[in-house]
Amino acid sequence: MTLETPTPPTEHGPPVIRTIAMPADTNPAGDIFGGWLMAQMDLAAGNVAARRARGRCATISVEAMTFHRPVFVGDEVSLYAWIVRTGRSSMAIQVEVWRREREGETTMKVTEGLFTFVAIGPDRRPRPIPEA
Repeated sequence: MTLETPTPPTEHGPPVIRTIAMPADTNPAGDIFGGWLMAQMDLAAGNVAARRARGRCATISVEAMTFHRPVFVGDEVSLYAWIVRTGRSSMAIQVEVWRREREGETTMKVTEGLFTFVAIGPDRRPRPIPEA
């Protein structure tokens, strides 16, 4: 999906997380801190991973992270996440973040990234992902 896509990727289902950007989430310039967005993305991807693996998962990499636009205090932030690849014990999850201004209806993609998770067992070692 490209930046010019006018609507969120609802073909992958509803948002995994929907939240409001708050003043505590800002950087020194007053914009929403990129690290806060990355943490929200990791939470969304982790939720998808845990459901698919039916258990605990750990983030092992983040790649192709691109920030397109800033997020501002008061924006509604919606995170969409879906599995794009599954291996024996790992899975790649695409995450897109969309914002909606507090007092409007226009949405725009602000960032996206590809997160890789590995399913782990009680011993915290990789384990196979169950069949779907």
